[in-house]
Amino acid sequence: MSLISRLFKWTFILGIVATIAILAVTWFYLVPRLPDVNSLRDYHLQTPLRVMSRDGKLISEFGEQRRIPLSIDQVPQLYIDALLSAEDENFYSHYGVDPKALLRAAVRMVQAGGKIQGGGSTITMQVARNYLLTLDQTFIRKFNEILLSFQIEQELSKKQILEMYFNKMFMGHRAYGIEAASHVYYGRSISELDLPQLAMLAGLYKAPSKYNPISNPTRSKIRRDWILGRMLKLNYIQQEQFEAAIMTPITARFHSLKPETSASYVAEMVRSELFDAFPIEDVYTGGYRVYTTIDSKLQDAAQLAVQTGLLAYDRRHGYRGVEKNHGPNVNAEEAEKLLNRTPVFGPLQPAIVRRVDEESAQLLLRYGQIITINFSDMSWVKPRLSINSLGRAPDNISQILSPGDQVRVRQADDDANVWYLSQVPDAQGALIALDPKDGAMIALVGGFEYLHSKFNRATQALRQPGSNFKPIVYSAALEQDFTAATLINDAPVVFNDASLEGSWRPENYSGKFFGPTRLRKALYKSRNLVSIRILREIGIKSAINYATRFGFKPQQLPRNLSLALGSASVPPIDVATAYASFANQGYQVKPYFIERIEDSLGKVLYQAQPTTVCPNCDYVRHTDDVDLDQSEDNQTTVINDVAIVALDQALDQEDAQQITELVRPVTHLPIAPRIMDERVNYIMHTILQDVVKKGTARKAKKLNRDDLAGKTGTTNDQKDAWFSGYVDAMVATAWVGFDQPATLGKNEFGSTAALPIWIDFMEIALKDVPQTQRQQPDDMVTIKIDEATGELARPGDASAVEEIFRAERTPKQMALPKTTGSDTSGKNQEAAPEQVF
Repeated sequence: MSLISRLFKWTFILGIVATIAILAVTWFYLVPRLPDVNSLRDYHLQTPLRVMSRDGKLISEFGEQRRIPLSIDQVPQLYIDALLSAEDENFYSHYGVDPKALLRAAVRMVQAGGKIQGGGSTITMQVARNYLLTLDQTFIRKFNEILLSFQIEQELSKKQILEMYFNKMFMGHRAYGIEAASHVYYGRSISELDLPQLAMLAGLYKAPSKYNPISNPTRSKIRRDWILGRMLKLNYIQQEQFEAAIMTPITARFHSLKPETSASYVAEMVRSELFDAFPIEDVYTGGYRVYTTIDSKLQDAAQLAVQTGLLAYDRRHGYRGVEKNHGPNVNAEEAEKLLNRTPVFGPLQPAIVRRVDEESAQLLLRYGQIITINFSDMSWVKPRLSINSLGRAPDNISQILSPGDQVRVRQADDDANVWYLSQVPDAQGALIALDPKDGAMIALVGGFEYLHSKFNRATQALRQPGSNFKPIVYSAALEQDFTAATLINDAPVVFNDASLEGSWRPENYSGKFFGPTRLRKALYKSRNLVSIRILREIGIKSAINYATRFGFKPQQLPRNLSLALGSASVPPIDVATAYASFANQGYQVKPYFIERIEDSLGKVLYQAQPTTVCPNCDYVRHTDDVDLDQSEDNQTTVINDVAIVALDQALDQEDAQQITELVRPVTHLPIAPRIMDERVNYIMHTILQDVVKKGTARKAKKLNRDDLAGKTGTTNDQKDAWFSGYVDAMVATAWVGFDQPATLGKNEFGSTAALPIWIDFMEIALKDVPQTQRQQPDDMVTIKIDEATGELARPGDASAVEEIFRAERTPKQMALPKTTGSDTSGKNQEAAPEQVF
């Protein structure tokens, strides 16, 4: 045997030995240490918390990684083609490793002096690296990749591997996965993108920062066009498509997450609630999807109503001046940078004045937009001297604006080219709308703009409700011996009470006294002195106990007669909850805002079980032998989630009518307890309707509805303005005030500051809600009474009015004949005030 033959033989033997040794090391050392590929079947992607409205609109998203996982069926085929062209053209033909690609990578490694280089990895190998291994570039890790890729291909389908890949990978600007990237770069779903855009996204995997179309549009276009060329070569697209696509400019720009409805205060409430229910580390990454009770249409209406109302209030009280001045020499580039760092508050955009002419001014907006505002649109711009006084109107625009001034502007509602000078209101507001049936929050606004102030006034602010509280006191009186016709003297009174820090001389706002006044009229005219006398008569303790039925906390209610005027400190949500009981005919409900919580796979983790109004319902207990899915053979019929179950003793009877009378309705939800006498609730409802028809809320008649009811509220020195109102299907409370309590102005009341907000909201909210007419309960009568005395009207009395009574409370005495010239009104009595100790 020649020397060459012997050398070849020993080389062959040594090669076999080396191969066996490598295989042995691989089997006994590397393979046992590899991660379990089966874990990929239950892989968990870090997915942000998403807060949704009840109609499926995005409210907010919480989490460091923006990710919206998709199934492969939701991804355009053109994108799959672009991805394979860029990353792994042999994906469907290899078994996890592409030998040719690995050989090219090995050559590059030799050329680089043994240093591990990128490239050569199939999509399967990248899945192995990103899901199961570290990203360190070492030889052992590369070898592990290869081994894992073979295992992955045995355990998972090609579709599953692709899904894991395009949902996992980082694509720049906090976007992980292709759907999040599509929203970041193009502001819409990947299913809506065209060929050049899909190719651009496919090019990001190689190096998200290097080929980023926002920071590096030139490199991004080169990479995109290369991918388009590969798609042409691999016959994924035709020549015409290729030529049209490469001529398309890069259109990507950064799109921040855009909520589909404005409910940031609700989103924060949800986030806080989840911190109490789930591990903190899971809240932002667990992929929870929270469906709230918020109706997106009504929420947007509420947000617009609050902002419009606060801007209107602010305009009535004059111009406070520019936000700041950057000097007349600030250049356009610097001004744009300043504006881009300044937040937008609701409809108010920041702007910097560039030039001022005689009748107009030119301003720079964010992102370089130039607008013009006219002096003719600035009639409201009078300097605020105090909350109650304005200065002289300026003669020209130069007395208002100068170059370099930073101000706020808003766009006209009906013309995108028209802009007005504005300012961020210094007063704040809140609006809460509930479903009276179960307390679901269907709209909630906690302030003018969440970015301006995160303090949620709807749930966190403790404010005096003023006359908004009076219906509680009056209802408590009606539950006792009072009627809507009971006369209470509207006359001056002085209280010497240590808890009130000395003498207290309450007055009506007008400063006048109207003598004996019927309870109904006293409420819809909001007479303070009558309210105090009623509270004194029924007792403070009794009134507080009654108020707690409506959800008010006893510790927030003062133990003195000022309670009658709403001196308690309560959040607006509690006021809205109380009025829900007026709207639902006297039942107690509890407000809630989370309908259900789902995990990342859509499994329901929590489902609300709200206390629900269901007249004449009984509870279904777990021990009850009731199956809501039984057939009619077992005497159960399901109608609108309420089961009608025939009682056992009726089953053998032939009289169908008797069986009908013996059935009882049942519900799986907790049943709301009754807290008001049904008849008292009906009387109070008609009084609150009078508030709209002829009382302090007459402005609401512009809604052209006969079923509106509610009450205004204004506190001492006009520090708080309220309106709470409802129809049977919806209740809403609006509040306006300063965060640090101060007067809103001598001409600001619930009817001027809060009621317009409520009207604007209800105009949209009630658009498709039919009017309802309540049916008068049994054991009630409507009779004519003497307007002045509340007694039975004499026959033929043309001035008599109708009043509603519980049957056992009807007046028994007939009014005396009226004498000519007599004055029974008691208007503006000048008698000495009653002293109460």
